[in-house]
Amino acid sequence: MSTLASDDPRTLVSTSWLGAHLKDPDLRLIDGSWYLPDMNRDARAEYDAAHIPGARFVDIDDISDHRSDLPHTAPPVEKFMSRMRALGIGDGHQVVVYDGAGMFSAARIWWLFRLMGKTDVAVLDGGFRKWQAEDRPVEDLPPVIRDRHMTTSRQNQMIKDVTQVASASKLGDWQIADARSPGRFTGEEAEPRPGMRTGHIPNSRNVHYRTLLADDGTMKRPAELRQVFTDAGIDLDRPVITTCGSGVTAAILSLALDRLGHRTNALYDGSWSEWGMYSDLPIATGEA
Repeated sequence: MSTLASDDPRTLVSTSWLGAHLKDPDLRLIDGSWYLPDMNRDARAEYDAAHIPGARFVDIDDISDHRSDLPHTAPPVEKFMSRMRALGIGDGHQVVVYDGAGMFSAARIWWLFRLMGKTDVAVLDGGFRKWQAEDRPVEDLPPVIRDRHMTTSRQNQMIKDVTQVASASKLGDWQIADARSPGRFTGEEAEPRPGMRTGHIPNSRNVHYRTLLADDGTMKRPAELRQVFTDAGIDLDRPVITTCGSGVTAAILSLALDRLGHRTNALYDGSWSEWGMYSDLPIATGEA
């Protein structure tokens, strides 16, 4: 079944859409693959072996703010701009980001572009996995880079810090949607990072990112997405903060909310890596 009807160059595009636009002069493709240590995959080596023609490789750890102790914190505007310019990505480009897991880390890069005020950016629905399964073209050559100026305008309303999240947890003026697995949310499952407490931010709701995806790694249709959020106790008429383990899969929730036309949402960049580290922050366990 074709997903062309749902193609939106500002959120999500299908492999069919990308196939049709692959040779557009202003298209810029990013392989944004990134994996957790327990996935035992080397994103860079996989990119070097095979990627969609013309794709540049972007490592979310490389473009993060290295002054922070937390993993892949959103970078300063200047760092983001210089990294993108070095890859020949700038004003007037339509950016499409994909990853090798289907949909895992690509949404984080989509969200970073949006944070920097760039709206002509989409995630490839189903990612490299779907592209390869459809026997579409791949290459192992580095892309030809031409410098392009990039203007940015940081959208501070799209990001929340620990103080703002603590306030939302207490006051309930913003809802908190946690993208981690149910076991990590309830505290029954250990955190992958050593020294982390287990559980969730009080008054948050669990919207495991995988419940937003079909078996092939594509995002579910809007009616189904709406149902997933509603079933988890999220009122889509009210503001939402997305969170996860380290700010990566939270961006999948942000992308899904955007697909639903939900505009008042922000991502908690520190996520559980920050909240779970400080003993003076309250923790809840069990179901929401």
